[in-house]
Amino acid sequence: MVEPIRVAVIDDHPLFREGVAHTIQRSGILQVIAEGATAEDAIRIAKAELPDIVLLDVSMPGGGVEAARAISNACPVVKIIMLTVSESEEHVHEAMEAGVRGYVLKGTSGLELVNTLRAVARGEYYVTPRLAARILALSRRPQKTPVPEGAFPDLTKREEQILDRVARGLTNKEIAKALQISEKTVKHYMTNIMQKLQVRNRVEAALVFRKKPPVK
Repeated sequence: MVEPIRVAVIDDHPLFREGVAHTIQRSGILQVIAEGATAEDAIRIAKAELPDIVLLDVSMPGGGVEAARAISNACPVVKIIMLTVSESEEHVHEAMEAGVRGYVLKGTSGLELVNTLRAVARGEYYVTPRLAARILALSRRPQKTPVPEGAFPDLTKREEQILDRVARGLTNKEIAKALQISEKTVKHYMTNIMQKLQVRNRVEAALVFRKKPPVK
């Protein structure tokens, strides 16, 4: 029997938290092991229960980013997802810097949330596509500090094709369909790309890609 993915849900709005917990429990493959309302609750639960995933909110009492940073330092085995209303690019960057692996908006569907939890549990990173696309669009503005010549690692044509589509907010499934390859192949390429660029997730990879010096 497959062990369920253990999730802690932290949100200071009881009704919303109960709804999320119900959605998770109903999936059959996820299990809510604890609930809380503050950053202090999140850190305490993470240390005591070591859940597979902790769901936080950026604007929760005590600060979601602060809680994420503390959990990442104390319990690196625990994966963190932000489930929030904030569409701030700054919040996304701060969250990723704090060790968050997923950034999902509260308007998402129950199915998308469950799929995101499963993907993060497998070791993937996820940012709501339309939000990721907006962040990456901002990165196309001229940079004050140019990337040093020779600092960008070589990418294959296929890797550049995939990163270009990531920058446009496409999911792995959409990229696979566009390039007529399997979704598993796209994931394999993304893993290789992130290692080449020395980044932690697809958003950071695309940001670095947008800073690539033009071919002379």
